[in-house]
Amino acid sequence: MSAAYVDTSAIVSVAFVEPGAEEIVRRLRGFRDLISSNLLEAELRSACAREGKPFPEDLVSRFIWVHPDRPLSREMRAALRAGYLRGADLWHVACALRVAPRPSTVSFITLDERQAEVAAALNFRLE
Repeated sequence: MSAAYVDTSAIVSVAFVEPGAEEIVRRLRGFRDLISSNLLEAELRSACAREGKPFPEDLVSRFIWVHPDRPLSREMRAALRAGYLRGADLWHVACALRVAPRPSTVSFITLDERQAEVAAALNFRLE
């Protein structure tokens, strides 16, 4: 597998060295391309500021950022048909759908159970 869409929850766990962070790092190393919405940067910067931690530039330096050039209404509708998600989680899944017309070719890395359920229902790889 060469590409993975990464949700903020996974990167926050690595930045804060939370339980399971080592497994996330191991998984991330297995991909050529790490993809995310730049919402990840905003959420990570906010979490770092809240906790008084420096922003880990090295964690995000490899990312390919998704900058949609149109509304993601189609992708959001598809995601919500697969299951309910809150706003930021919906945005991440919609961005993943935007860059992965065939979700089965991309892994979705998240620690959020609900988001993982929806990503699996959309046929993203979760390994």
